[in-house]
Amino acid sequence: MGDHASGRRCLSKPVPIADLFPPRDIEPDLIEAGRLLFAQHCRFIAGAAEADALPDERLPEIAFLGRSNVGKSSLVNALTGRRTLARTSNTPGRTRQINFFALGDRLMLVDLPGYGYAEASKSAVQAWTRTVQHYLRARNSLRRVCLLIDSRHGLKEPDRPILRLCDSAGLSYQVILTKTDKPSATELATTADSVYGELAKHGAAHPEIHLTSAEKGLGIAPLRAALAAFALPFGSRSDVAAGVVATSGRAR
Repeated sequence: MGDHASGRRCLSKPVPIADLFPPRDIEPDLIEAGRLLFAQHCRFIAGAAEADALPDERLPEIAFLGRSNVGKSSLVNALTGRRTLARTSNTPGRTRQINFFALGDRLMLVDLPGYGYAEASKSAVQAWTRTVQHYLRARNSLRRVCLLIDSRHGLKEPDRPILRLCDSAGLSYQVILTKTDKPSATELATTADSVYGELAKHGAAHPEIHLTSAEKGLGIAPLRAALAAFALPFGSRSDVAAGVVATSGRAR
């Protein structure tokens, strides 16, 4: 986060953040860096239903993945402060392509199709599943996968192949519990503790869990701060606007 934090003293003392599990303090400067990043203009770049339609790798990428109806598009909208950037729907499985959004020409947000349910043919589901798997295994610019888990249900069997895939690819991933305004505080703590225990068995999993509610705005600020660590510094890439493809290696 050194590229984003102010060079002066912190704005104030570190503040305890309850929307992380385990809870910890975060420097206010880091929260501010995340706020500034996600206040930047965010635009739709491309939608890819097939591997050969993926756009050039020009920015560090953060991918959002989870079961259908877990709230991926809603979370992307909440992070960017825009209601309709990513398409949301009450019908599970409506996102059927990989959607790319450039944030301030510093970071690419990637909304992946949900898994576990879709009102589509078996062949169509298999096709976009192959595209997602190709993206996760081969995308050099992918810096982290945010694996969204419904806080009312915790990890389920459809999630576990994703954990194993990320482990085998050496791809860093972090669990984001969504809809945390729905369960009781006791239920949420139980779910977070259970997920935390299971993640300890997976080498590529980040040990920290973010607790979020897109509807209520819970946990959005600390998640912005965490994701800002992967963004390019302000003004560092004039070639992005010119369309030059980056050649940086994949972070593990």
